[in-house]
Amino acid sequence: MNILEQPLITEKLTRLQEELQKYAFQVHIKATKPMIKKAIEERYPGVVVDRVNTMIMPSKPKGRHTRSGFIDGRSKKWKKAIITLKEGEIDLFSEV
Repeated sequence: MNILEQPLITEKLTRLQEELQKYAFQVHIKATKPMIKKAIEERYPGVVVDRVNTMIMPSKPKGRHTRSGFIDGRSKKWKKAIITLKEGEIDLFSEV
């Protein structure tokens, strides 16, 4: 199971990174807080995690109009983790 799926980068999260040392990741839906903390500290050496907050983002209705009519469905639900660091910094763009 791949715990850390991808980092989340938005304007709001970039401001949190700069001001409060908080980073956001999309994580596996069944990952627990201790598993996320361990995965962060293994992937980014020299980083000490202070706190992990998680939230499950609900699915949303989606739809599109086609020639044959309206096709509806839902997006997947996913889990977001906000990581607060004690010391160190995560270089998100080194792995790209």
